[in-house]
Amino acid sequence: MNATMTEALDIHGVCDPRFAAVKDVFAANFTDAPEGLNEVGARFCVMIEGAPVVDLWAGHADTAKTAPFTETTLTPVFSTGKAVMALLMATAVEAGKVAYDEKVSHIWPAFGQAGKEGVTVAQLMSHQAGLPGFSEAVEPSLWFDPAAVNGRLAAQAPMWAPGTASGYHPVTVGYLANEVFRLTTGRTMGQALRADFAELDLWIGLPEDQHGRVAQMRKPSAAPSLGTVDPIKQAAFLDRGSAPGGRGSAEWRKMEIPSANMHATAAGLARMLGVAANDGMLDGRRVLSKGVLRDLTRERIHGPDKVLPYVISWAAGLMRNDGLNVFGPGESLGHYGWGGSMAMADPSRRLSAAYVMTRQSPHLIGDPRPRRLLEAVYGAV
Repeated sequence: MNATMTEALDIHGVCDPRFAAVKDVFAANFTDAPEGLNEVGARFCVMIEGAPVVDLWAGHADTAKTAPFTETTLTPVFSTGKAVMALLMATAVEAGKVAYDEKVSHIWPAFGQAGKEGVTVAQLMSHQAGLPGFSEAVEPSLWFDPAAVNGRLAAQAPMWAPGTASGYHPVTVGYLANEVFRLTTGRTMGQALRADFAELDLWIGLPEDQHGRVAQMRKPSAAPSLGTVDPIKQAAFLDRGSAPGGRGSAEWRKMEIPSANMHATAAGLARMLGVAANDGMLDGRRVLSKGVLRDLTRERIHGPDKVLPYVISWAAGLMRNDGLNVFGPGESLGHYGWGGSMAMADPSRRLSAAYVMTRQSPHLIGDPRPRRLLEAVYGAV
């Protein structure tokens, strides 16, 4: 990447000199990205011991390239929000409101129907409950009625024996986790996020007065690869009613779906994941004790996922890097979102990072743009 291209790109933010190679890769992602996925607008933030060492943004927030991507631009990060969802559930564990080994049916009796009475909170969070989608067809608009969604899922038989395997729950896990959180804490995850982490630019359910900050997304040119499609994968991703729809983007943004519709900045995500990277601390405040952090991050199940075409080591809501190798070379964990966004934490280096962008790729996990940014980061640490 030559200097003139970097200057023409007009990269903003901060970059510690020892991470100069990261800035070069960030610039190259706009002009020479892997798989031709040249950026339209993007931001990448890296924090070590809670302090930013890289926070770069560039490009445009709209597909017509008339509005700049700025420090206050919000992007939809889809499943990357599951990392925040996992941390929020951990705060409820920390407060003694819920326990990972507690049965969901103890908290929410209706959930215990149809063979799910033994499912624990940890199993729910690690995608072992057998509810990756609806077993019968639903209208996409159903997702805008959380009580109806939860009623159907509570009554539904699991698609495999709970606790025997993971099968990624793309959207349903957010409704289920939010209901457990609400029943035990008296607040929704979106309410808790704004009250307890107000300093972070992270939103589960975006108020209308914030919609003007949201970047336009350029959808991927191809569908994600799921491997051989079976009824479980069909229900999770491919049925007409497997994702919310039919109400328009404004209604979608305002909904609280912790698994799927977070709006965020890369800096907000990196700071939040810093809780997992820094022994439970955020800006000098203890968010999680070391014991709860261990319970959040330890492996809950490891094996071929029934929905995603990967062998995955799941913690209680976070993907562990073990075997996936999508969060750099370290003992890291985090989450990716549809199209490329990513947030991760490496406790061994007290490092956290996040990547957001407006041009989506077909990748559900391991988009090559953040992966090569992380390679450059680890080359400097």
